[in-house]
Amino acid sequence: MQSINRSSRNLSMGVVDALSHRIRIGPLRAGDKLPTEAEIMNEFGVSRTVVREALSRLQAAGMVQSRRGVGTFVVGASSAKPFQVESSPDDSLVQALALIELRIGLESEAAALAAQRRDSADLEAIAAALNAFRTAMAQGMDTAVPDFQLHLEISRAAHSPHFAAVLEALGPTCVPTAFLEAAGGEEPSIASIDRVLLEHRSIVDAIAQQDVDAARAAMRTHLVNGRERRRASELPRQPRPR
Repeated sequence: MQSINRSSRNLSMGVVDALSHRIRIGPLRAGDKLPTEAEIMNEFGVSRTVVREALSRLQAAGMVQSRRGVGTFVVGASSAKPFQVESSPDDSLVQALALIELRIGLESEAAALAAQRRDSADLEAIAAALNAFRTAMAQGMDTAVPDFQLHLEISRAAHSPHFAAVLEALGPTCVPTAFLEAAGGEEPSIASIDRVLLEHRSIVDAIAQQDVDAARAAMRTHLVNGRERRRASELPRQPRPR
């Protein structure tokens, strides 16, 4: 029996991950028939409900197709071009702003769903990511990775796999490392640091309280503010008064 982490926020996603890996990498190929529900239940040690949810997710992703009375067959990994962000050295600001615009729509709804669907494991993962972000800021370290991890944990708490998949495709580079720099390239002020921490805290609190509207609004406010901070970081440096 293959082991799946029982503390996983969603057992069906463990099955989805394992089966989709076999479809993308092998041994499963287009046209192959998946094991029966009973066989999948036995292999992963999960219920029939979990298996059916996993198969439904795979079918929604276009990776398998169910044939009534026959079984479920592999369609194959998506033939569409994998989602990626192409960039050049000349469009860093333009691309950064475009990515934030994408994230505003994506993550605002992910936060709302997280508030509706989160469980105790989600809250623990989100709290740990927030603490790591807070520590990085306090120590003057690069915040891109812990910031990205916090947003990723929130998207995972939505229990809808495509939110996290898009963020994972973007990676930590979608979080601007200079977003706290004040206009003119100065070091971030204590007030600006506190403001960002408060924004994150507002999102996390709304999710913990299962306040869907507040979570959506808090995430949108945070990302819109982040867009303006990113713009400000590119303003020409002003000479200091003598």
